[in-house]
Order: sequence, then C-alpha cells, then structure tokens
Amino acid sequence: MPFVYTDQLTTAGNLTTNGTANTETEALFLKPGATRSIYLAAVALAGKAAAVTQLSALVLRFIKWGTASTGGTTLTMVAKDAGQQAATATSGSAPTSGTTRTQGGPIVACGASSPGPGWNSGGNLDSMFSLAAGNAGSISAMSSGAAVSMPYEVSLEHWEL
Repeated sequence: MPFVYTDQLTTAGNLTTNGTANTETEALFLKPGATRSIYLAAVALAGKAAAVTQLSALVLRFIKWGTASTGGTTLTMVAKDAGQQAATATSGSAPTSGTTRTQGGPIVACGASSPGPGWNSGGNLDSMFSLAAGNAGSISAMSSGAAVSMPYEVSLEHWEL
C-alpha cells in the first residue's frame, strides 16, 4: 500500500506566473527522500485573477531536473490517513531551479479566473510521473501564461512507496 499525501502551500496564498508573458517560472518542486520513491498522482489547478478583461489561461508543465531544485517555502504534505508515517519527500514553492532539465510530465491548464479539469493518473502507477528513492533530481511544476503575473493556487497528490 502506498503512503498518500496532499501537498499545498503552507499558508494560504497565491503563486503567480512570470511578470513577462509566456515565460516559464518554477512554481514548486518535490524531491524524493532516501528511503521511498515518489509518484505524482494528481494535480488540481485554479486561476484566481480578478476583473479579467481578456481571455487567458495559465499552464503548469511538469518536468524533471537531474539535479534537484532547492529552497523556497516548504509545502505542507498532509497524509490522507492520519495514522500513516510522515512524508519523506522534500518540497518548496518559488525555489531556485535545478539543472539538467528533462520533459515528459503532465501539462495542466486552466482559465485565468477559473479552475481547470486538473490531471489524475487514475491510481495507475505506470501513468504517474515518478522519481526513485534517493534520486538527486526533483519533479517540478513550471508555470506560464499569456497574461503577466496571474495569481493561482495548486494542490498536488503524491504517493510514496
């Protein structure tokens, strides 16, 4: 059985896209601990722009870094089962980006002032974006949007095995 966690900002607040249109900014990362692999299982994303005067969208592109991102504000990882062990993964929002980027993860989008459909692996480990225990890299969400500095919230579900 996997350990299942919901990952969100530690304090209520917003993340924002870059101040330059269509420019990626690293929003957050997950890095596996030494003893358990991590699997990105689901993503929920909602735009929070007020008084939007143009149609726009924001995008989260999930990638892997060969060398992990660091720093930022730690995400809160809440166990779905209150009796299970604490997460071994580390995380951060607005971090310093890692190095040696690779593609391959899900791309999630939503409207500038609305929730999107999100992404869900359906509980299939083969469909999850993952990193093995002890891996030096991280799974990162890169945000971008046609409009500048769009506020949004994101929630992740990750599994550890």
